[in-house]
Amino acid sequence: MGGVAGMRGRQTVRGMIQSLGVILVAAGVMYLFIPHDESADPVKAKDYRVELLTAQRAAPYPVLAPEGLGEGWKATVVSYKRENANAWQLGFLSPDTQYVAIHQSTAAPGTFVPDVTQRAKNTGKTQTVAGQVWQRWEGAKYDALVRVDGGATTVVTGTASFERLAEMAASLQSKKV
Repeated sequence: MGGVAGMRGRQTVRGMIQSLGVILVAAGVMYLFIPHDESADPVKAKDYRVELLTAQRAAPYPVLAPEGLGEGWKATVVSYKRENANAWQLGFLSPDTQYVAIHQSTAAPGTFVPDVTQRAKNTGKTQTVAGQVWQRWEGAKYDALVRVDGGATTVVTGTASFERLAEMAASLQSKKV
C-alpha cells in the first residue's frame, strides 16, 4: 500500500506543477496582448470650473481657488456640499507629486480642521503668506495652513511641505459671481 500512496503523491505534485505552468503561460500571453502604456500619465487633471462657479454662487463666504500656479499642478478632486456646512474642497497633485487641498466650510473650526487634516494639531505658530496670517498645524499624515475669515474656515493641507502649502495659499483668489 505504501507504494501506491507514494505514486499518487508524485502524480499530485506533478499535476500541480503542470497546472502552475499553464497558468504562467496564460498570464504571459494576456500580458503581451492586453494594451498597456507605461509612458501614460496615471493622474488625469480635472476641470473644476463648473463646480467652482456653482460653489461661488451658493456659498455664504468667498470661495477660494488658485490662480497663476506654475506648471505641473493637476486638479484631482473637487466638490461643494451645501448640506455639509457649505463644504468646498479642491485637491491637487503638486509638481513634486504631493497632495495639496483647499478646504473651506462654515463648520466649527475645532471639528472641521482636525477632520480635513487627518487629525493634525495646532502648533501655536503662525506663518504670513501673501500678507495674511495663517496658523500652522502639523500631523502624522498632513500638515496644514489654517485661517478663519469671511465667515468660513480655510484650510490648505496635504502631504506637501509647508513651502508648497504656502505656494498654494498665496495663489488663492475669490471671484464674485
